[in-house]
Amino acid sequence: MSADARLMRPQSLDDLLLYRTSRLLGVAGSLVIRLCEGRFGITRREWRVMALLARNEGLLSSQLAERAQLDRARTSKAVSSLVAKQLVSREPRPSDRREARLALTPAGRELYETMFPVVVDINRELLEAVSADEVAQLDRILDALHQRAEAMVAQSTAWPRADRRRGGRSPREME
Repeated sequence: MSADARLMRPQSLDDLLLYRTSRLLGVAGSLVIRLCEGRFGITRREWRVMALLARNEGLLSSQLAERAQLDRARTSKAVSSLVAKQLVSREPRPSDRREARLALTPAGRELYETMFPVVVDINRELLEAVSADEVAQLDRILDALHQRAEAMVAQSTAWPRADRRRGGRSPREME
């Protein structure tokens, strides 16, 4: 079966787009995890927070959670850890002390500027598997898939949300 037919008419888990992209992230992402944890002493989630703050100084924690596509609890945990490591500063808003503006500290900026080129090299080396034209096409495809996924999520309001604290919903509740 050709690759396009395999994606359009999946016969097994290995044929599903989301599973295949998840596996790619698992394999290639392990390099970033090793880099983050083994070499720099931060988690991949903390790296994501730092990289977003490097481009968006002064984000509120709620804005950061949205851009990082993490729930507020996970974002808060990552931010607290980075604050403890003195890589991120948290400045409470005078009008609402529950919200804080976040920024990289000088040490955080230095770590980001050291790590980013290494992550770029991993990205570049991974993309060497395909031609420049295919990279451009992949970029357009990823944008289109992202837009479609956002539209699907917006239309899926009838579906129940999972309660991960309780292990999700039972199959009976989903009927």
